[in-house]
Amino acid sequence: MGKEYVRDGRSPAPSNAVCSAVMSANRGRNTSPEIMLRKALRTSGFGGYRLHWKVPGRPDICYPGKRLAIFVNGCFWHRCPMCGLPLPKSNTEFWVKKFQRNIERDREKKDLLEKSGWFVITAWECEIKNDMGSVLERIINYM
Repeated sequence: MGKEYVRDGRSPAPSNAVCSAVMSANRGRNTSPEIMLRKALRTSGFGGYRLHWKVPGRPDICYPGKRLAIFVNGCFWHRCPMCGLPLPKSNTEFWVKKFQRNIERDREKKDLLEKSGWFVITAWECEIKNDMGSVLERIINYM
């Protein structure tokens, strides 16, 4: 028997149970790209970071002493400029608004942190999976 969901009106009802299950499985913290980056940082001798530090925007990874905030963005949800992923075919109007708000929120978080004296790095899911070296280089060059 499938899981029964209470709709809160923020999103349209899923078109089928498989779609619903896939969307429900998405997590906001401890995603596989985030874990991959954390392991690579530790292996490179750059442990000592904090997770979801209590500063504006709650970055995924922080080095409070260096005032470095790192966001690990999923290509689908944050609309990676390098991947150019297509929009979902159903409920397109909803998704356009949803993605636009995600992009605006990302920009607001970055601006708040920078105004507070933090340096912000955004690491994209595709970069972490395909070119971890360049992601680590950007982080290490700042440190």
